[in-house]
Amino acid sequence: MPKDYYKILGIQRNADNGEIRKAYHKQALRYHPDKNKSPQAEEIFKEVSKAYEVLSDKKKRRCYDDRRDQGTRRSSPNQGSDFGDGMPFGGGGGGSGSASGSDSDSGGGQNNSRASFGRFFDSRESYSTVFEDSASSFDSDDDVPLGGEGSAPKRRCISPQSRQSTIEHEIYVSLEGIANGCKKRMKISRASPRNGVDVLQHDKVLTVQIQPGCKSGTKICSPKAGLQLPGIGPPDVVFVIRDKPHTIFRRDGNDLLYTAKISLKDALCGVHVMVPTLLGSPMKLNTDVGEVINPKSVRRIPGYGLPDSMNNSRRGAIVVRFSIQFPDAISKELASSLDKILPD
Repeated sequence: MPKDYYKILGIQRNADNGEIRKAYHKQALRYHPDKNKSPQAEEIFKEVSKAYEVLSDKKKRRCYDDRRDQGTRRSSPNQGSDFGDGMPFGGGGGGSGSASGSDSDSGGGQNNSRASFGRFFDSRESYSTVFEDSASSFDSDDDVPLGGEGSAPKRRCISPQSRQSTIEHEIYVSLEGIANGCKKRMKISRASPRNGVDVLQHDKVLTVQIQPGCKSGTKICSPKAGLQLPGIGPPDVVFVIRDKPHTIFRRDGNDLLYTAKISLKDALCGVHVMVPTLLGSPMKLNTDVGEVINPKSVRRIPGYGLPDSMNNSRRGAIVVRFSIQFPDAISKELASSLDKILPD
């Protein structure tokens, strides 16, 4: 039974050529021995290259699929698990059924894998998948990239065919950064081949100024700031600002929504709540004696929300909602007393 090349590339059996190329590009860069120093990388790289060689060729793929469907037809103990044995992929014309042209991994397999890698990355049509700029967020005071979970790059490709001139990346900014304004340093990286074999990493750092009150979805353009590709000029890089989820507040325009947890006693007899702010010191929120707080009650603290992006002297409010904590149970005596005190 041959190896499952679809599984090796991480694709479905009905994957089209574009999906196969994309999967190979991703896996080949990930496991290239010059880039990945793990002990298994070279072997995986060879398997990925072999899988791409077979699945990217219509005739080889058809024969491979037929062979997998037949499953157990071959029962020879020395058949091996690789695809080369006994397949008529040899010298073109009639083929003798030997493996002479199957590019077997034995002896020179790494060279064959590197050759496939070079052919793929040197082809003009692969620019659309090879030359992808990816952004990793840098903190304004730190040169260590905070990419991955901290930022969410939204990749767009550049291809000579489409002459696409814009690359978009999302930057997630904290509410504190929105409140005060901040700078983000974004590193754009591009992997490209050298001599058709080795991988070169091209890096460029851009500084993005986030203005106070910047709204989610705002686009900040850095003209011609992308890494230049062969045959076309450097693309514009557009950063799309997104709100980073906050542990305390939720944004609603320039307002900040906050939920205060209070007891049933506080809700009935008067509440004293310390409300956190983005400006440093918390604000004290009191209700009058006799004023009842119910689950739909809302209180506003003006001037402590986010600044208006058009006029920073104007700020939104902190909008306080209440989550009333009810006791799990009360005594019969207390229930009787409440029944007498509370109105129907």
